[in-house]
Amino acid sequence: MGSAPSMLTQYDIEEVQEHCNNLFTQQEIVCLYQRFCQLDRNAKGFISADEFLSVPEFALNPLSQRLLKMVDGLNFKEFVAFLSAFSAKAIIFKLYDSDGNGKVTFNDVLGVLHDLTGAFMSDEQRQEVLVQVLEEAGYTRESYLLLDDFIKILENKGLKMEVEVPVD
Repeated sequence: MGSAPSMLTQYDIEEVQEHCNNLFTQQEIVCLYQRFCQLDRNAKGFISADEFLSVPEFALNPLSQRLLKMVDGLNFKEFVAFLSAFSAKAIIFKLYDSDGNGKVTFNDVLGVLHDLTGAFMSDEQRQEVLVQVLEEAGYTRESYLLLDDFIKILENKGLKMEVEVPVD
């Protein structure tokens, strides 16, 4: 599977299945391989950042630049592993952990808010919203979140996360 062969063998399919804890069926892996080959326009056996950006939904995603750091140069096996974890909270954590140090800081979350809101909110408004949400969750501006803390916040159903954003 190193240099994008034209066919996926049964052994390759089973290897990918095992690598991803059998999250995908064999048929799904074949479909993912076909999509991978479509994206790998140069047939080099991996997908470059430019090839990922050829997917309109990916290119239009406000977090695409953060995602590109995680997906640039993936081979097929890594591509499927990435997709299998994409819905997992750990991937969301990695999106927020911009420097990859295993901690999500106030500035990390602020950066994601900036990417998501663009010109819709000012930096001051984003900071106010973030301070409110963190305080409601029991954290401060100086706190940093490890993966476990991050997951607790995501899973906290009692957290309202209702914030008024003034519209000028």
